[in-house]
Amino acid sequence: MFRDVETICPFCGVGCRIVLRVDRGRVVGLYPAENGINEGKLCIKGWSAHEFIHHPKRLTAPLLREKRSGTFRTVTWDAALSHIRENLSAALDAGGPAAVGVLGSAKCTNEDNYVLQKFARAVVGTPHIDHCARLCHASTLTGLSETFGSGAMTNSIEELEKADVMFVIGSNTTEQHPLIGRRILRAMRDGVARLIVADPRRTDMARCAHVHLAHRPGTDTALINGMLRVIVDEALADDEFITGRTEGFEAFLGSLREYSPERVADITGVSPEMIVAAARMYGTAEKASIIYAMGITQHVAGTANVRALANLALATGNVGKPSTGVNPLRGQNNVQGACDMGVLPSHYPGYQPVEDDGNRDRFSRDWRTDRLPQQAGLTLCEMMDAALDGRTRFLWIMGENPALSDPDTAHVRRALEAADFLIVQDIFPSETTAFAHVVLPGASYAEKEGTFTSTERRVQRVRAAIEPVGSARPEWAVIAELARLMGYDGMNWRSAEAVFEEIARVVPQYRGMSYLRLGGDGLQWPCPDAAHPGTPFLHEHTFSRGKGRFIPVEHVPPPEQPDEEYPLVLTTGRSLFQFHTGTMTRRSPILKERLDESYGEVNPADAVRAGIEDGDPVVIRSRRGEIVTTARVTETVPEGTVFVPIHFAEAAANMLTLRELDPLSKIPELKVCAVSLKKRTRSQGEA
Repeated sequence: MFRDVETICPFCGVGCRIVLRVDRGRVVGLYPAENGINEGKLCIKGWSAHEFIHHPKRLTAPLLREKRSGTFRTVTWDAALSHIRENLSAALDAGGPAAVGVLGSAKCTNEDNYVLQKFARAVVGTPHIDHCARLCHASTLTGLSETFGSGAMTNSIEELEKADVMFVIGSNTTEQHPLIGRRILRAMRDGVARLIVADPRRTDMARCAHVHLAHRPGTDTALINGMLRVIVDEALADDEFITGRTEGFEAFLGSLREYSPERVADITGVSPEMIVAAARMYGTAEKASIIYAMGITQHVAGTANVRALANLALATGNVGKPSTGVNPLRGQNNVQGACDMGVLPSHYPGYQPVEDDGNRDRFSRDWRTDRLPQQAGLTLCEMMDAALDGRTRFLWIMGENPALSDPDTAHVRRALEAADFLIVQDIFPSETTAFAHVVLPGASYAEKEGTFTSTERRVQRVRAAIEPVGSARPEWAVIAELARLMGYDGMNWRSAEAVFEEIARVVPQYRGMSYLRLGGDGLQWPCPDAAHPGTPFLHEHTFSRGKGRFIPVEHVPPPEQPDEEYPLVLTTGRSLFQFHTGTMTRRSPILKERLDESYGEVNPADAVRAGIEDGDPVVIRSRRGEIVTTARVTETVPEGTVFVPIHFAEAAANMLTLRELDPLSKIPELKVCAVSLKKRTRSQGEA
């Protein structure tokens, strides 16, 4: 007899509710829940989210690497955890807690991530805890925290449809977040909203826009400042809001002096007329909503870009009320939650700074430990550098694949290889497990209880439909067992629900939540007490920091510019038919049929110069490496730009990208680097 279990889609951050159909202990299909943010709809990835669960390549038992042969052998859990305890103790004896680095996961539950960061801090004593949000939205957390006091999406997804104007920048929404893209297009179709899209590529969403600003990659700050200059010059700013609810406006005004539409046109390639049109459209709207993603954040100027967008919302009063705000879209299912749980080197759970003595004393008492570090730790990219130079000897990576997802992939792989001991917890073998000394099989989203927090701060229940495959275990339970083996008695939970009860106790934004209250549509934080209904939009009466803060920002060119040897700009992104590094989606027959190989989008003019035709094999080379892929000759990309998706190990886009970091958020430059392009010859193929 079939059994249906409602849970949450494991892919992007929209938080779509799905129902898994179970027959005799196996998930045999799924369908969308009738209610929820997805309104009974799913994208093609969501419809395929059950196909990888029982794939024959699933990791089903712990694996240890043999020292002599380098091959893996299957072992018991007792043997694996004993081996880890011995090596972790040796690393602590040799280098102290700072020799240990820990990476959480935006694909694992809040409970998994909370337990991992608690293990790192309370059991090991290391400050080095981070996760892949460093590569996608670290600049959001930094930029919005400084300007508004909270680094999260200000409004709700359903509010978008009631906005007068939507400004989408750095987001290919219909491919990256299709159920949000659907709402945007529906609002346009119904005549409710006008749409501005800023994107170097002519995506499907850009083709639908009332105004498409096709700016050069890496010129976002200048473009936004140019719009602000027009809004100020034409008296479109909201003076009452600025006076009553903000600070720093006068100093900010001076920073706009150099951003006339004409100068911004020279920087961005967008005509002055288009800049003025976009500014007027946004500035005259009663309710204007900003929507952005990694096209804004993944730059050395990522924090500046986010600050600029916050300035735009503050100047026009478009924050603190429905259908407005600054709305970052999270690329993975639990980016927001992993940040909320404190999987960050600078913050405890609930965004409480680790260098604050009061916070440290409070968590020391709650967690019954005297090992909490006094300083912030290394970020993800810094941990890789530390592994390469010997400072970090022991690495624990849960549910991530940095050997494919991180910039300058060759550098990352050298770092992983240099680690004295590497643990990887995952559900499939990956490019990263290939470097591991111990591989621990994790439980998929269909095999465990827990919660995910979506891009709109909505905390929702994840429910186990089946038992974990083989001898796999939920990640939090494995970490807690190791903590007990290490002699720590503060992780004696019997269930994921018990972990969440502790989360609700120590995370102010979750204080009023419980598994019972999270039934149905879940709750949006902040939810400060058990009677609170949750918060659909932030900063209604006051900002989290008191007053909204204008911060002047200047355009800084990307660190690597095209030249004679590398004449083109590479930018990267995602496809509708694959997800992240493909660990799950490339095990789906439906998705593989739609797209299972890399490609590079090339403008026709660049193709002619390089002697390339559509479908030709091409070599794309940067100063860090090269990949071979297939040319798609298309006017989707502007002249001088090449686009490559990030999903494919055999043509890993991040072999080409830069490690240069935003000085504030430490996010790397993943969207702009200089490359060359040429047709692959037969001799190159043979080599």
